[in-house]
Amino acid sequence: MAKRLINKTLLVLVGTCVFNAAQALDAPTGTVILEVAGNISQTNVGDEAHFDKAMLEALTQRTTNTSTPWHDGVVSFEGPLGRALLEAVGADGEQLNVVALNDYSSKVPVSDFYDHEVILAMRADGQPLRVRDHGPLFIIYPFDETPALLNEEVLTRSVWQIKRIEVK
Repeated sequence: MAKRLINKTLLVLVGTCVFNAAQALDAPTGTVILEVAGNISQTNVGDEAHFDKAMLEALTQRTTNTSTPWHDGVVSFEGPLGRALLEAVGADGEQLNVVALNDYSSKVPVSDFYDHEVILAMRADGQPLRVRDHGPLFIIYPFDETPALLNEEVLTRSVWQIKRIEVK
């Protein structure tokens, strides 16, 4: 009986180690376009998680067809779900500080990424978002699906040219 209990305990410990190792982030092999820091459990560069384009494309993707105040008409945005990014890094916090290339920053509640189909858009109408097009990453809310999101508070959370997200 004691031997069986020890074997089960070892099996659980080994399984936990294998599971945690499987959850670890690979190191980016391309140019890093996003850094995630703060209260995260999965890292790949020191205590941060760095993502290249391929790593972001490997996350669960979504296409959001919506109009925005910054575009003419409806645009088809594509990119990883915000919640998929948070899950990939093991985020544990209530707020995100999203920082743009020009150091503009905005506070975004973590709940936004779970309550709405928020994406980190990498493409618009099939074309990669360049810096001059609000890229490489642009927080897009499903404004047309949920018109109540089209308000000043949420618009300030729609950061473009994202370079860093800090989980608090």
